[in-house]
Amino acid sequence: MKNRVPLSLAVGLALAFCIAAPTGVPAAEDVTPTVTLDAARTGEPINPFLYGQFIEHLGRCIYGGIWAEMLEDRKFYFPVTADYRPYRSLQDAPFPVVGASPWEILGPADSVQMIAEDSFVGSHTPRIAAGSGIRQRDLGVVAGRQYEGYVWLRADGPDATVAVSLVWGDGEQDRQTVQIQGVGEGYRKHPVRFTADTSTDHAILEFRVSGGPVLIGTASLMPADNVRGMRADTLALLKQLDATMYRWPGGNFVSGYDWRDGIGDRDRRPPRKNPAWTGVEHNDFGLDEFLDFCREVKTEPMIAVNTGFGDAYSAAQQVEYCNGSGETLGGSWRVKNGHAEPYGVRYWCVGNEMWGPWQLGFMQLKHYTLKHNQVAEAMWQVDRSLQLLGSGALGTINRQHDPNEKRTWSEGMLRECAEHLNLIAEHFYRSKNRDSVLAHVNQLADSVREKAEGHRRLQSELGLLDKGPVPVAMTEWNYWYQPYVYGELGCSYDLADALGVAVGLHEYFRHSDIIQMAHYAQTVNVIGCIKTTKTAAFFDATALPLLLYRRHFGSIPVAVDGDHGLAGLNVSAAWTNDRKALTIGIVNPNQEAKAFELKVAGAELAAEGKSWVIAGDDPALRNEAGNERLKIAEQIFRRDGRIQVPPLSVTVVRLPAANAP
Repeated sequence: MKNRVPLSLAVGLALAFCIAAPTGVPAAEDVTPTVTLDAARTGEPINPFLYGQFIEHLGRCIYGGIWAEMLEDRKFYFPVTADYRPYRSLQDAPFPVVGASPWEILGPADSVQMIAEDSFVGSHTPRIAAGSGIRQRDLGVVAGRQYEGYVWLRADGPDATVAVSLVWGDGEQDRQTVQIQGVGEGYRKHPVRFTADTSTDHAILEFRVSGGPVLIGTASLMPADNVRGMRADTLALLKQLDATMYRWPGGNFVSGYDWRDGIGDRDRRPPRKNPAWTGVEHNDFGLDEFLDFCREVKTEPMIAVNTGFGDAYSAAQQVEYCNGSGETLGGSWRVKNGHAEPYGVRYWCVGNEMWGPWQLGFMQLKHYTLKHNQVAEAMWQVDRSLQLLGSGALGTINRQHDPNEKRTWSEGMLRECAEHLNLIAEHFYRSKNRDSVLAHVNQLADSVREKAEGHRRLQSELGLLDKGPVPVAMTEWNYWYQPYVYGELGCSYDLADALGVAVGLHEYFRHSDIIQMAHYAQTVNVIGCIKTTKTAAFFDATALPLLLYRRHFGSIPVAVDGDHGLAGLNVSAAWTNDRKALTIGIVNPNQEAKAFELKVAGAELAAEGKSWVIAGDDPALRNEAGNERLKIAEQIFRRDGRIQVPPLSVTVVRLPAANAP
């Protein structure tokens, strides 16, 4: 075991910070609960990495969310045919999934042929006869906004011309056209630029060929305000969210992903079938783009390596690409691709959910522990400073391939791999609980508590607590339920979910001695806290507590005692890192306002501070593009011995210490 976080508080003291968890039993109406904060009793500091996020190549998380490319299948993975039926999943949803070519032939069926010989990228390239063309529908444009792109063209005869048009209506005036004349015999990249005159989600990009046949290698179209290929509107929200770490690229996706497909010239990277989910993996957003993204939003990267269909050599070479000098093989590829300096990526996941039969390369626990150790050794041989996360599953005993297995996956990993990991990863998801708002809200906290207490028991049995526990990284956690409004797995969240995320954060704070990382899954669209349409981005309900606590909650947990749990309230408290202010988080899942007496021991606090509130009058309240009903309201807070919180609310109060400058 390398660099364990020490357990400086006894387990019993750590558990004392769980007292604030509500019991769900309603209080008598004539009883005012009491909350006592003991500012002198503090827990392990809250690791900033608890505010991490997870993004995966799934649905509209990357493509259609973070990445600005507007075209589907821009590299022609699917053959272009006369049978134009592109949508094969979620057909009736606002964002259907492409399962066949989204390119429609403009002319006779045989006027477009897919040429395999010497293809520009992938398996084949479309050859378009003179007098014909292709187009892609259902593009989102905004009036007055500029769009830029390009197309790689090669003439298959003399005098070829291509007219590229952006079309936003039915009239001749409802289009803008760029004429590309004298298309040569070798592939050349031709830029195009348009300004839309109308806002629509059904614009068309059209290529019409005249004079002679033309091969289209690949095409691209993005809003002109893209930031090195990333959506400017999504980036603006991500910067506000200010997540401390991003885990990428999966998730189930990683077990079938060859990271080498995602480096080098983007237009020459091969398109693939998404190995775990639906649709095409364009390989436009690869390793360099992810690390550029992390630098843009000022966050720590965490990369997952493939231990499904992948191998130790490939994982080590990926580390070499990121962290090696230009003298190494992997490092020389990075330099060739325009990145002279090593990235210095420190945090790495060794595999993902390898216990699950849904996972490519799934295997028996006794075999996987051998593979984990082999992969970890190979990665550490390249860079000994790496912090490695092992793939755990507390409570999961997979006997599908080994009926004699008695150990949970986490137990097996900790017994056999403790010297080859720095943290152990856990995941959980909870669905919609329709019994009551309180029951639904408490689900995430219940799962956090189960993981923390389960690891304390397990690691105590294994004798690991004496040396300092193996920290837990909750690398995936969230609510997950249908319907999918924003594409594959793109469920929309409501106020009740936001309250649950806040309560989940409280529970993480109470177990800061053993849970050192958490990655909300998955940031954009796919069960994400940010949602995008084709032309806009906005905060979903669950983004608000993540943003609120990241900005305003403290980092040194303070003991909370009292009977407020009887009222269904959930209270957490923490000093700021400089101990100049005490912060209090209160979640009220009741449909009526609640109040409690506040007592503070061990500190003198100012009478006036600030508070921030997320609240609404309906637990089903949701945000939509252009109609964000849920927001964070800031106000002055004056302390008079009582705190009253509105119905269905998350409140964070910050009170300066009386002697703070």
